[in-house]
Formats: sequence, structure tokens, C-alpha cells
Amino acid sequence: MEAEAARASVDLHVYCVMPDHVHVLLTPRDGANVVRFVQAVKSRATRAHWALGGEGRLWQRGFYDHVLRREESTPRIAEYILANPVRAGLVEDPRAYPFSRSFLPPE
Repeated sequence: MEAEAARASVDLHVYCVMPDHVHVLLTPRDGANVVRFVQAVKSRATRAHWALGGEGRLWQRGFYDHVLRREESTPRIAEYILANPVRAGLVEDPRAYPFSRSFLPPE
């Protein structure tokens, strides 16, 4: 995901890949194409899925996005994203979940 972010000119802050969905917190730079980033991530994940023996479609069409409002805190949203595996009962500590990562400095 990091390589795709660099190619698409987006600053990747946090991601969390859940069994049935993905959360990504990013900031597009000037000239960035978020749609191209999402398409590239989906394509790369699909190819990896097929290489491991998976079949068929992996993703739904499109994606849901949300622009943060001024009152929404990037660190708070990042914390929410990283806590997804805990809320889903997959781990007790978000740091133990291997399919998420934060690029934000610790508070």
C-alpha cells in the first residue's frame, strides 16, 4: 500500500485491512488522484489473492470516502481505524494486528 501511495502522490497516514473491508486515512498532495490510488491498491490485492489460489472478484465497485471536517482530529480518526480489529474481536491490542499500520508520530 505504501508503494501505491507514493506513486499516487498521497500521504498515507494509517491503514487497516479487515477481513471484509479496508480503512485508509490519507491526505492527497497537489495533483494527487485518490481514485487511481484506490484502483491500484485493489488491483494489487486482487493479483495477490489470485496468486494464492483465490478466484473471482475480490472488491465491490467503487469505494466510500469521507473528507475530514475541521473539528475531526486526524489522530482520533487514526486511533478509531487502528482499533477496528479490537472492536471486531480479532485482537485485544491493536498493535498485535498484523494488517494495519500507522505512519503518524506517536502522541
